Amino acid sequence: MTTKPAIDIQRVYEPLPADGHHCYLVDRLWPRGLSKEKLANVEWLKEVAPSTELRQWFHREPEQWTEFKKRYLAELNANPDAWRPLAEAAANGHITLLYGSHDTERNHAIVLRDYLAKHVKHK
Repeated sequence: MTTKPAIDIQRVYEPLPADGHHCYLVDRLWPRGLSKEKLANVEWLKEVAPSTELRQWFHREPEQWTEFKKRYLAELNANPDAWRPLAEAAANGHITLLYGSHDTERNHAIVLRDYLAKHVKHK
């Protein structure tokens, strides 16, 4: 029986998990108002975030959620070196993906979490 990988997502502005989860910031831009010290134990993987062009397009066209997901998945498929370290980390334990978006229902971290869940090799 395979178990689903433990991949959580949360806004970077919320208190970080205190239970030893490895946390990864998955935004292309550093979160506004947060110091590097506050995120000292967080690994920043900006290359796994949507491209600047896609991020800006979705910001202007938030109702295009389905199209955004399709385009972001295409970017992830084209860049396995960006997401593979996260899939490997999830195979070894619980991870948390941190994002800055105000929208907790439609953001790239949701797409990334679901994508990673399909690509984790169970140990």
